[in-house]
Amino acid sequence: MASIQDRWRRKDPVTGRLVPTPQDGTGLRYRSQFRDPAGRQVAKSFALKRDAQRWLDEQTAHVAQGSYVDPGAGRVTFADFYADWSERQVWAPGTVLAMRLAANSVPFADVPLRSLRRSHVEGWVKGMVNRGLAPGTVHTRMKNVRAVMRGAVADKLIPTDPSAGVALPRRRRPQAAMTLPTAAQVGAVLEAADPAFRPFVALCAFPGLRLGEAAGLRVEDVDFLRRTLTVTRQVQRAGRGQVEVRPPKYGSERVVFLAPGLVDMLAADVAAQPRDGGWMFTGEGDQPPHQNTVGHRWRTATTAAGVTGLRLHDLRHFYASGLIASGCDVVTVQRALGHSSATTTLSTYSHLWPSAEDRTRAAAQAMLTESYGPEADRSTTGDR
Repeated sequence: MASIQDRWRRKDPVTGRLVPTPQDGTGLRYRSQFRDPAGRQVAKSFALKRDAQRWLDEQTAHVAQGSYVDPGAGRVTFADFYADWSERQVWAPGTVLAMRLAANSVPFADVPLRSLRRSHVEGWVKGMVNRGLAPGTVHTRMKNVRAVMRGAVADKLIPTDPSAGVALPRRRRPQAAMTLPTAAQVGAVLEAADPAFRPFVALCAFPGLRLGEAAGLRVEDVDFLRRTLTVTRQVQRAGRGQVEVRPPKYGSERVVFLAPGLVDMLAADVAAQPRDGGWMFTGEGDQPPHQNTVGHRWRTATTAAGVTGLRLHDLRHFYASGLIASGCDVVTVQRALGHSSATTTLSTYSHLWPSAEDRTRAAAQAMLTESYGPEADRSTTGDR
């Protein structure tokens, strides 16, 4: 039962009057106490009764709402909690590396969770900015560290997330950060690429495959009759020239519809160099290529084409922009690119879709042309 004890006064059982106790004038006068969900008695003393009542009301409300946190919890350091918490998470190998990198970068690794303050997190973010880390990198590391903090809140080790509300550097807008190759640039790279590498470039430019997805392609993944390609795996570099083949990013398994010309290119490549059902492309030995191998071939092709500042991943943007320009809706583009949600597609490419103003002008011009005929077209060119 929750109660507040007056340590300095007690009621005389005979007279009913308040009389001094042996603790009169010593320490804080009012002692609030209650039992936590585990049945343990929790107490705290205050000088003023109103403060004791306020604290008791807050704690009993947390108990009733299921949000109570033991004041003695949170003694574990951030690093120790991460080591234990991360072992229980179901992550892809890439996520493991990203989480470990973020957790190891914090300067408060040895601080007990209950002692963490927002100022600790703000200092960490400021340090990353001062070291020149890209805003996107800072956002990613904060997202990963925040997941650890929320895990501690869920385990009821701390009452709130100390990273909540911390200001982060502003990221560039997608339209400013994104490089969209022109059709002429893509054609030049295709022309300059080694014939064995040309189909790889085409698979990134026209069905928009990611580097790892194209590298993990097997001959049987291509249905030459139906002109489709099934994405079921990706290749990641495992170090020391080795590769790791694993499922693609979550939600990225998909069937891709191939352009007839691309099907012909792939068929001709397979006919010229039969793979016997193996990898469509190879790196070292019989292994599929990894990022370093593909990167070298890509740089060689772009240099020969005289195209600078273009990444292989920009071909994926090229494909997306082409779908959008052709009138494809968000869901169609999402499925073609293998995004986990339409939100991801919109956050990346929303600036490429016609705006309400564009559609309004086009609709109004169509009505004007239909109503006013040739005069509408002449008025737009200044022909009076």
